[in-house]
This record gives sequence, structure tokens and C-alpha cells, in this order.
Amino acid sequence: MPAHASARELRFLDPAVIARLGSMELKARTVVEGFLSGLHRSPYKGFSVEFAEYRQYLPGDDLSTLDWKVYARSDRHYVKQYQEETNLECHLLLDVSASMAYRGAPPLGAMSKLEYAAVLGGSLAFLMYRQRDAAGLIAFDDRIRFRLPASARRSHLHSLLIGLERLEPGRRSDVPRPLQQLAEALVRRSLVVLVSDLLDEPEPIIKGLKHLKSRGNDVIVFQVLDPHELTFPFDGSSRFKDVESAVEITAEPSIVRGGYLRALDGLRLRYERELRGSGIDYRVLDTSKPLDFALLGYLSARARRK
Repeated sequence: MPAHASARELRFLDPAVIARLGSMELKARTVVEGFLSGLHRSPYKGFSVEFAEYRQYLPGDDLSTLDWKVYARSDRHYVKQYQEETNLECHLLLDVSASMAYRGAPPLGAMSKLEYAAVLGGSLAFLMYRQRDAAGLIAFDDRIRFRLPASARRSHLHSLLIGLERLEPGRRSDVPRPLQQLAEALVRRSLVVLVSDLLDEPEPIIKGLKHLKSRGNDVIVFQVLDPHELTFPFDGSSRFKDVESAVEITAEPSIVRGGYLRALDGLRLRYERELRGSGIDYRVLDTSKPLDFALLGYLSARARRK
């Protein structure tokens, strides 16, 4: 979060706080309003001029730009800084495979990867609606489980948030499949956001993402991982199970930790090298951390598209 964000704003981006809220709409609204409040107050406002909707009135400003509705609510004069038309179509691809249900032990495991990804998707959709962008959703495991075409209507946002709220973990993942289907279906250049743990064979995933990019789309990839997956903090002889293949192994964490972390780092480095080398945004998200990093990634991609 930008340096001048208040403790209150940071608190409303904390997964442990978000997890205790009610509906997906409330969670998404809380995240976005906390994020925008911090962004508007930050010293980096120059980066986000396009997104700073209001500023205080200064002598000499055109009176026709005053927002009287804001004045009626706050008794303060604010100038609306921009008026924007819908010009971006964004498609959210959300992995709901069985591995996304993983959640490490508290206190870091406030949300499973799927819960975190769903709140992220809802927050992005809510932010897109605020920016007058059209948002669509594809939830998938080894096939598409839920699909909603892109739209900027308020009723559509409500349907999308309800869809996210009802998602449940599925079966094995097959990330390349929806990438290929979406690439074939898109009729205009769009922004595509993939949210997944990417714990699968990287070659076909990278190929599918590059194919989307080659067709003129902007692509952001969020690899969502639990802090336990990132650090492997287990102690004592333990049994580990692959929830998608049902394969189980017994291992001594102190012996396998180094190899596991090297393999994970190698996977992440490959995604970073291959995707960023092709102009695709790639970011790793820790489910114990606030969501501001992901929202900033979306705004950066949106600014480049404009």
C-alpha cells in the first residue's frame, strides 16, 4: 500500500479482516474503498491521476466541474477530475481446482487460496465497475464451471459477485484449456487476468498465455500461494497428499525442505522469465498479505492499455 495509507485503510485490506465480513459484495466494496482511499492519499498520486476521481476545489477552478452531490453529503467542495467512457473489456479467469482449496494453519491461514482468489476477483470486478470497464468471469478446473460474459452493467456486477460467492473447489486443474477457449472467443482486444496457483506443468500454461498475448490482448497472471507453500514450515515426519491426484508420501520436512523450496523457486523463476519476456505481467501473491499489490497491478495494466 502507498506510504501514507492509514492503519484503518491497511486493516480493510487484511485477509484476516476480510474473511470475517459477510457477502462477497461487502468484501469487494470494503477492499476497493480502502484501497482507493489509500491510493488517493499517497505521494504517488501522479501514477494514478486517471483513477483519482476527486480533488478539493481550488480558487480559479471552473465552477461547472464542482460535484454538488459530494458537497451535499460532505459540506465540502470537490472538483471531479475526469469523465471517462467504458473502453476496456476485462476477463477474469479463476482457477477453482482442488489444490486451490488449500489453507495452512492459523494465524496465517485466514483464507484458502480459492477464498483469497475469489475476493481478489470480486475486488477487481468492483474496481472495474468503478472505472466503467466491462468485466467477465470464467471459473474452471479441468473444464469451465461458471462463465459470465463481460458487461459494465450494475446488475451484471451483482451476478458476478454472487457467482464468486458460490464457487466451490473442483477437481484437477487444466489451465491451458480455458486460455485456448477464451483466445478463440474474443472478438476485440481485451485485458485477461488469470488467478491460479499454477501448480501444474508450466509449458502448456506459458504457451496458452503467450497465445493470448500474441492476439493483441494484455495479460496479467497472479500466482496465488499459501504462506505454508512459500516457506514449507512443517516439522516432524509428515504425510503429504496431492489433493488432485490422491498420491500420498511420507517425508521428513527437514530433509526435503531445501529441495522443495528450490523446485518452487525454479517454477516461479521460469514463469517470471518466460512471461515477462513476452510482455505478460506476472505477480506472486501470498494469501496472508493484503490485496493492494494485485489491485495496483490491474491499474498499471489498465493505464498501459489506455
